Amino acid sequence: MNTVTSTRPDAAETALAAGTVILDEFVEARGPWSAVVAAGDVLTIVDLEGNQAVDCLLYAAADTTVRYSAPATIAAQQSIVLTTGSVLRADTGAPLMTVVADEVGVHDTIGGACSQESNTLRYGQHTREQHACVENFLIEGSRWSLGKRDLVSNINWFMNVPVDPDGALGIVDGLSAPGKRVALRAEVDTLVLVSNCPQVNNPCNGFNPTPVRMIVTRPEAAL
Repeated sequence: MNTVTSTRPDAAETALAAGTVILDEFVEARGPWSAVVAAGDVLTIVDLEGNQAVDCLLYAAADTTVRYSAPATIAAQQSIVLTTGSVLRADTGAPLMTVVADEVGVHDTIGGACSQESNTLRYGQHTREQHACVENFLIEGSRWSLGKRDLVSNINWFMNVPVDPDGALGIVDGLSAPGKRVALRAEVDTLVLVSNCPQVNNPCNGFNPTPVRMIVTRPEAAL
């Protein structure tokens, strides 16, 4: 796992949800990350330098065949963007996590994850060997016995994908800024799989991938 454990004392202050700090890690630019967030705990994702897309997949830790579903989530909330109050649902309709706080206001559910194949199609043959989110998901997912058949449509935290009047999708500069955060409460023990997006061919990362911080807190009432 390409992470560096942080011993910075301000994790509790940085987290959007008060409580005991269970985990505090930095995910390097372009790298993967994963952890199981226990039911009731809150994961705060910190966009350290701003304009960094964080691709994310969710699985029920007890049964990874139960996993995040973009269609179920979008249909239930009748919105294609995520923000405070959004419930991230599995393909069964069951809630996996809930967005309990958000300093950005718009997070993407439809832009998907970059891959070597899509890079080549969109940006040319010279991008074929560039590392991409799908590769990150496969590398990190293998730690949990997940493979290509387990990859589904993902969430893109901090990514701005407006839909034009003609239905075309745009990938434009993000709405985030240095230090902006989003917080997710686990409704069940949830495996969170992340690719800190390595894309350099479009503005989703400002053409410059940067690190992010992952802080898990446990509310005092859950202790």
